[in-house]
Amino acid sequence: MSTIQYRVAELAKRFALEFKGDGARVIDGVGTLAGAGPSQLSFLSNSKYAAQLAGTRAGVVVLNSDALDSCPTSALIARDPYVAYAHIAALFERLPSAAQGVHPSAVVAPGARISATASVGPCCVIEDGAVVEDGAVLGPHCIIGSECVVGAQSRLVARVTLVTRVTLGKRVLVHPGAVIGSDGFGLAFDRDHWVKLPQLGGVRIGDDCEIGANTTIDRGALDDTILEEDVRLDNQIQIAHNVYIGAHTAMAGCAAVAGSAKIGRYCMIGGNAGVLGHLELADRVTITAKSLVTHSIREAGEYSSGVPLQENRQWRRNAARFKHLDEYVRRLSVLEKDNNDD
Repeated sequence: MSTIQYRVAELAKRFALEFKGDGARVIDGVGTLAGAGPSQLSFLSNSKYAAQLAGTRAGVVVLNSDALDSCPTSALIARDPYVAYAHIAALFERLPSAAQGVHPSAVVAPGARISATASVGPCCVIEDGAVVEDGAVLGPHCIIGSECVVGAQSRLVARVTLVTRVTLGKRVLVHPGAVIGSDGFGLAFDRDHWVKLPQLGGVRIGDDCEIGANTTIDRGALDDTILEEDVRLDNQIQIAHNVYIGAHTAMAGCAAVAGSAKIGRYCMIGGNAGVLGHLELADRVTITAKSLVTHSIREAGEYSSGVPLQENRQWRRNAARFKHLDEYVRRLSVLEKDNNDD
């Protein structure tokens, strides 16, 4: 396999960055500030790692102008070093090639439609009415159910299941184990037993979205569950039926959104956070990790809930006091009233 190489000056020109130092230095990979070698590129975007810059052996470092005087090697100067690094690092990523065509072990129903330029891997199952568009790649053991569409240039890495009535846009990336279009959790209680509500909707996912490993997205009960373009979901996330997620929103691992909630555009939801059903979040809302959203949020901003970690004995004392919080508030109100009367 041939080595991918770029000169520092080439990278600067390609990504419209200013550089200082040796523009002829050859770069063939990336690494951390502490671990990179002379032929590798690194970056500094977090001040916590600033102390590592002086001792780095990297051939070039992507940084902002404020850190330039502390850099002992060549530098690429970027307004946002992390974004610049992401673009540059993509040049060195080696994705496995996928041969066009259908693997002999795949099972394809007669009513399925598969583009000649698509790649269908080993042991895939594609059911009647499914569509796999131009350049799409299905890794091993994927299942594409009836009335499902895999958009052009999308990639299902492995063991991805599209259950039914799922439409993926263009360039959607779905990681192993994800299940999209399964039944939403719709139940009605009839005196002494549960009655299951049919889930008659589907799932629509926009262009350039990414769905993490073992994430689940339920299809709608009536209308569709919708993710607009460029939504990024981490691993092990639960999206319930009829949820609507606006464009460019990102959610970290183990977050959960209950049914019919509507998340705005450019939102960020931290790991293990939860959003209750039928709530709305405005555009550009950030929910920090482990928070629980219990009411709609109408204004952009950062929101948190939960109790920070404490030493166990202190937490137990505070938990006991919390039970009496309402009593304390009432007593304080009485004292304040007495003082005002005086």
